[in-house]
Amino acid sequence: MDGLNGLPQAFCERMKKFMGDDYKAFLSCYDKERHYGLRYNPLKDSAETFVEKMPFDLEKISWAEEGYYYQAVQQPGRHVLHEAGAYYIQEPSAMAVAEILDPQPGERILDLCAAPGGKSTQIAGRMRASGLLVSNEIMPERAKILSQNVERMGISNCVVCSERPERMAALFPAFFDRILVDAPCSGEGMFRKEEAARQEWSPSQVQMCAARQQGILEEAAKMLKPGGVLVYSTCTFAPEENEGTVSVFVHAHDDFTIEEILCDSAFLCGQPEWITDPAAGIRYTMRLWPHRLKGEGHYIARLRRKGEPVELAGQEVGKKQAKEKKNGKEWTDDRKRREAVEEFLTGELGITAAWTASHRGTIQSFGEQLYLVPEEMIPLKGVKILRPGLCLLADKKNRFEPAHALALCLNRKDTERVRKLTKEEAERYVHGESIPCGEEKGWTLLTYEGYSLGFGKASGGQMKNHYPKGLRINRQ
Repeated sequence: MDGLNGLPQAFCERMKKFMGDDYKAFLSCYDKERHYGLRYNPLKDSAETFVEKMPFDLEKISWAEEGYYYQAVQQPGRHVLHEAGAYYIQEPSAMAVAEILDPQPGERILDLCAAPGGKSTQIAGRMRASGLLVSNEIMPERAKILSQNVERMGISNCVVCSERPERMAALFPAFFDRILVDAPCSGEGMFRKEEAARQEWSPSQVQMCAARQQGILEEAAKMLKPGGVLVYSTCTFAPEENEGTVSVFVHAHDDFTIEEILCDSAFLCGQPEWITDPAAGIRYTMRLWPHRLKGEGHYIARLRRKGEPVELAGQEVGKKQAKEKKNGKEWTDDRKRREAVEEFLTGELGITAAWTASHRGTIQSFGEQLYLVPEEMIPLKGVKILRPGLCLLADKKNRFEPAHALALCLNRKDTERVRKLTKEEAERYVHGESIPCGEEKGWTLLTYEGYSLGFGKASGGQMKNHYPKGLRINRQ
C-alpha cells in the first residue's frame, strides 16, 4: 500500500520514526520538481570559458567545483556540445562523492561500481590525464554505457572492466591509492526521479542490499594500499545500508578509520543513534537530504587505511599472470608498430609532439583496434576489458584510420589540422552528412566552439563524414 505522495507506506513509517520534527519538511520535497545538474569537462575547457560558451542558464552548485544547475526545459542532453563531451549531465548531490574522494593527478584510482560513469568521468577530470583510472562494472550492458561515456568525455587514462569484485581483488592486491565504492543500493534517493525505484522498494530489499554492500567493501579493502583512501557512497536513506554497512566494515577492519569530511554547510552528519553498535567516527560520515539542498540525496563515508604505502609497479602486481602471446588476436606491443602509429599521428593527423609526450603508455592491439594502454595498468590477459585505454587507430591491413575516441581526446591546440564548424555545420556533422570544404585534403579534426566533434577526411571539395554511425543523431 502506498503512503503519502505515492511513496511506499513502510518507507514513510520508517522515515517518520527516524526524522521526527524534520519529517514533514522531508516529505514535502516530493511535491516539488527535482533539480537538474551538469558538470563541465575540465579536460576540455576552463570554468570561465565554459560558462561563456554555453547557451543555457546555469547556476553554480556550491559543493561541486565543476557543477552547475540547469533548467530542464533547455534540454542540454540534446545539444551538439553534449556529443562533444563538453559536459556530463549528473544528479547534483551525486557530484559530492568524487569531491570527497579528492582524486589527484598521477594516482591509481578504482571506481568499483562505476556505471553509467558520472563519478568516473568526474574523477578523470581531476586526474588531468595523468595516472591510472580503472572503472569497473559487473553488468555487461551497463559496462557498455560506461565505456561510451568515458569515450565521449575524452578520457585517455581509463581502463573499463566488467569483473566481479572478488575477481578484481585477485587481480589488483593493495594496488590503488584511492577507491570509490558507489554501492548498488535500494535507491530511496531515486524515488522522485524514477517511478521504478518506488515500485521495486521493500524492507527485504534494503536488507539484501546491505548484505551485498558488505561483501563489496570486503573485496575493495583488499585492493587499497596502506595509507590509501576508500570512499563509500549510496543514493539511499536506509541506515542499514549507510551507517550500518560502514560500521560493520570498520568493526571488522581495525586498520581502517573514518575520516572527518570538510564539506558544504547544507550536508548533515551521519546518525549513530539510528543503528545498533555504531563505529567510532560514524558521525563524521555525511548525509545529503533533498529537503535541505537542491538535489536528490546521498550518503558518503570517507575511510583511511592505516600504514605507509608501498609502491608496486603494475607489471610487478601482475607478474603471476601468464606471459602474453604476440599474435593478432591477443595484446601485442612492438617497436615497429609503435613507430608506424606515431608517424601516422604526427604526419597524417598533425598531432603535436607535446600531446604524444604527455600521453604515455604501451600501444597494444586487439583485433584491428590499436590502444594506448596506461603504463600503470597490469597485464591485460585474463581481464574482462571493454576499453583498455585510449583507442587511437583502426589498423585496416595496409592503412590506418583514426578512432573517434582519439578525436574526442584532442583539443584544438593538439593538432595542426583543425576545421572550425559553424553551428549549422556541426549539426550536419553529427547527423552524418558531408560538409563542403575548399582545397583541403586529408584527415582533419572538426571542432565546434572549440570542442572536438570527430574526424573528417577532405577530398574533392567535400569533408567526408567519419562520425560513427551508431552515434549519429536523426533530424527531428
